[in-house]
Amino acid sequence: MSFLVTKEAPDFIATAVMGDNSFARFNLSSMRGMYVILFFYPLDFTFVCPSEILAFEEALDKFRERETEVVGVSVDSEYTHLAWKKTAVDQGGIGQIRYPLVSDLKKNIARDYGVLLSDGTALRGLFLIDKEGIIRHCVVNDNALGRSIPEALRMVDALRFHEKSGNVCPANWEEGRQGMKPTTDGVVDYLSKFGKKRN
Repeated sequence: MSFLVTKEAPDFIATAVMGDNSFARFNLSSMRGMYVILFFYPLDFTFVCPSEILAFEEALDKFRERETEVVGVSVDSEYTHLAWKKTAVDQGGIGQIRYPLVSDLKKNIARDYGVLLSDGTALRGLFLIDKEGIIRHCVVNDNALGRSIPEALRMVDALRFHEKSGNVCPANWEEGRQGMKPTTDGVVDYLSKFGKKRN
């Protein structure tokens, strides 16, 4: 989980259901040169999971505008993924989402990313991988707690801003706001402008 941040993302090749409903061998390393949001969820046909998957789908164009691809992973088979996609949203399905859903039947991917539970399902782990294949951010939720897709977008923005400017992103930074130079003078300058006054 957090111990993976700053390290190369564990690579994998596994069968996925692609956006066009075809089955393909998906290789994570084939996405080098783009940012990747890799997220794990417990199981298809469950409760919080479809809300997250549909929220990622709703925001997919925003991610792609940021050179970011979204990839979902669970321990279900590719056939179960496809059946879930073919189930209407008002019947508990996810409909025709456009990003890959990877099958992790052997549970090796979840294990490599540190999110595998003793019951054989995965925690809600999310990993932001940079263009070089390095994990730069992760968040892991208990399975009762859905993730924030706006926060995932914010972290992509923050990483891109840092890479472009060399500045770091203070608390609650958002696109369009000032960053901070990673120096003592930079901290002083930022806090003198934006820090909350204390007595």
